Amino acid sequence: MAPHHEVLATPLDLAGPGVEVVVFGLGCFWGAERLFWRMKGVRSTAAGYAAGTTPNPTYDEVCSGRTGHTEVVRVAFDPSLVSIEQLLVTFWESHDPTQGMRQGNDVGTQYRSCILTTTPEQRVIADASAVAFGARLAASGLNAITTSIDALDAFYFAEAYHQQYLHKNPRGYCGLQGTGVRCI
Repeated sequence: MAPHHEVLATPLDLAGPGVEVVVFGLGCFWGAERLFWRMKGVRSTAAGYAAGTTPNPTYDEVCSGRTGHTEVVRVAFDPSLVSIEQLLVTFWESHDPTQGMRQGNDVGTQYRSCILTTTPEQRVIADASAVAFGARLAASGLNAITTSIDALDAFYFAEAYHQQYLHKNPRGYCGLQGTGVRCI
């Protein structure tokens, strides 16, 4: 795996003082990663796998549906420049959190919607945002949110060719679509 982010020129595993980490699953990780690396205050992003049962899964194993993992993006951010609330707005508005084990034509457990928090405060804020966005979806006649919200157990970096994929392959596939419902 490349040790540095090809767009932000920071370590993929950035952590430490002044940096918080949260992990989002919102379908294929290629487009999801690009959403977050473009945000002011995001210091690093990384494509990976989480919320499954197999240690150190490969892409092929995750795609088999036998690992229970989902494709996710690890977001390392400076909370003095971008809040968890702002990251959650991007998360909710950029995909359809009502689709269960899919996003559009991408079907399988690896495409499910999830938020994996790393602090108790993030969990409280994520839970509240799900309630608020769920009410907005319902008011628009859409189904209930299927997004899971849990504490991050383990994050496994995806293979190097998945990191910043849409930067390396600008015409690559990105099937992310929101519902058209806004958080605010």
